[in-house]
Amino acid sequence: MTIEEKLALLEETMEMDAGSLKADMDLCDVEEYDSMSKLSIIVMLEDEFGIKLTSEVVRGFQTVQDILELMK
Repeated sequence: MTIEEKLALLEETMEMDAGSLKADMDLCDVEEYDSMSKLSIIVMLEDEFGIKLTSEVVRGFQTVQDILELMK
């Protein structure tokens, strides 16, 4: 999966416009990154990649890149 495909999947998960996320963006600057989108990301990562996250890991996300690195 390419970076663009991963970004598109994150945008879809967070119900964002296509092309609005960049890997180097701070999540605190992403308006759509709220508690509901965090839950959606947790579910998406488990469904799509078999990754089970703890709340500690999710709280540690600082940038979009932090999430992308888990999407292998």
